[in-house]
Amino acid sequence: MRSCRFTLGLLLLLVLCFHQATTVECKERVIRRLSSQPSSPSKTQDFKIGLKRVILSIVLGILTGLIGALLFALLIKVAVQYINQTPFLKGPVIFSPKISSKTLQSALANENQLLGSSPNGKYYKTVLDNGLTVAVKVLEPFDSGSPEMQSKSGKRRIQQELEVLASLRHRHLRSLRAYVRESDRFSLVYDYMPIGSLGDAMNGVRTSHLQLRWDVRLRVAVGVIKGLQYLHFTCDPQILHYNLKPTNVMLDAEYEPRLADCGLAKLMPNMDRTTSSYCAPECFQNGRYTDKSDIYSFGMILGVLLTGRYPTDPFFRESASGGSLGQWLRHLQQAGEANEALDKSILGEEVEEDEMLMAVRIAVVCLSDLPADRPSSDELVTMLTQLHSF
Repeated sequence: MRSCRFTLGLLLLLVLCFHQATTVECKERVIRRLSSQPSSPSKTQDFKIGLKRVILSIVLGILTGLIGALLFALLIKVAVQYINQTPFLKGPVIFSPKISSKTLQSALANENQLLGSSPNGKYYKTVLDNGLTVAVKVLEPFDSGSPEMQSKSGKRRIQQELEVLASLRHRHLRSLRAYVRESDRFSLVYDYMPIGSLGDAMNGVRTSHLQLRWDVRLRVAVGVIKGLQYLHFTCDPQILHYNLKPTNVMLDAEYEPRLADCGLAKLMPNMDRTTSSYCAPECFQNGRYTDKSDIYSFGMILGVLLTGRYPTDPFFRESASGGSLGQWLRHLQQAGEANEALDKSILGEEVEEDEMLMAVRIAVVCLSDLPADRPSSDELVTMLTQLHSF
């Protein structure tokens, strides 16, 4: 665009210089005629008429040149916008060398294992011809969304955002490996996580089918906040998660967390991002979402890791609990009874309990009602890594 503006400016300058030179030449001709012929009333009158015609021609020429230059500039602008416009792609768009377009299309055409569903789509486990296992999220058809999402501009905007998300590379982010745009929907391809989500793991803990030690839970918390730190501070422009909750924290085989669905909530009209149990209070007051809203959601996840309780636990409906996980933790901390909130299945060594009590304080400050009172993800990385060596 800068080169176009420079070219247009140079063109306008040439037009003006041409007309300026024309004006000077006309004036010189008039002066020569005056000096070579004796003046008379009739000749003077003819000279005035001729001079007016010359001036009028110059003015009209300048106006014509300016209008032409403006039209040319408009044409250039439209052409540049068209060239820079993201092409409306169909079929697979691949971001990983391990995946080929042919094998992906072949796998998607087969019957795949359903892993789960959400308000905005379904998750499938798919094995490609080369043996690679991937997870595919099939978003709801555009027909069920808003008219804006059904339009070409809306679909193109989703495509542009997906390409931005595919460029994100971090140890604690679940990277987008490919996507397929069909006539009425998108299918998103990710690495397959064998353990599933943090929500799945905590359900296993509650039913005594799985035991997660404190050091594992703390490693999960540190990984989640490092992923947020990357989104909030490294990415340009800043990316907000919008929908952080245990089911969007995936765990690999080593229980390393990876944030899923980063930034997708703002694109999908059916995305369940207004779940009161994890969203900050300000999200319900004016629909505004900030990086401190992500911090509130992180505080809820940290609270789940510490207590083993979900915000939707019937326990929090009782008056003695204060009505919510955050209020319960705040009340116990202020009363000096924070140890009562800790998951009894992981209490053991005294050192670990001290770390957990410090983590309760961090969770409480993350769950502050005022966004300004919450720490940033950058500050939280320091706070949590100081609890233990990572």
